[in-house]
Amino acid sequence: MNLTDLAVRLGDVLQRLGAQVTTAESCTGGGIAEAITRIAGSSAWFEAGYVTYSNAQKILQLGVPAKLFEQVGAVSAEVVQAMAHGAQQRSGARFAVAVSGIAGPGGGTVDKPVGTVWIAWADTEQLHVRRYLFAGDRQAVREQTVAAALEGLLRLAAGENPARG
Repeated sequence: MNLTDLAVRLGDVLQRLGAQVTTAESCTGGGIAEAITRIAGSSAWFEAGYVTYSNAQKILQLGVPAKLFEQVGAVSAEVVQAMAHGAQQRSGARFAVAVSGIAGPGGGTVDKPVGTVWIAWADTEQLHVRRYLFAGDRQAVREQTVAAALEGLLRLAAGENPARG
């Protein structure tokens, strides 16, 4: 399923729930928000998008604790959890998704190779996180990340665990 179709489905579900979503993005550079806002009428269910590419902006805009970057790095479960929580708090949206990863072509390490992406999904009651290792070039990693983020939001809105699947 393509990104536009996923976003249409997400909009339908969120409108039925009377809920809104927010995004907190790093490696996708706003790609999740862009896919969502392709959909006419998305202002009814899309609250805000935060593109926090630098660690400084993750701290400033989303309230990510600075110590996390030293302890676990920007590409980590802890940072995406904090990003999702911060976006949710600041926007007031019921649902949130946050992503941080290494899209490449450089920047990878043995522990965090190119294609490593962490995604967190949250609603008002729960928070889920999953690590992915996507293949391909920079664009492919980013597109796969956007698709996984949207698919996870659909599962979360359906009452399922988005980290499984």
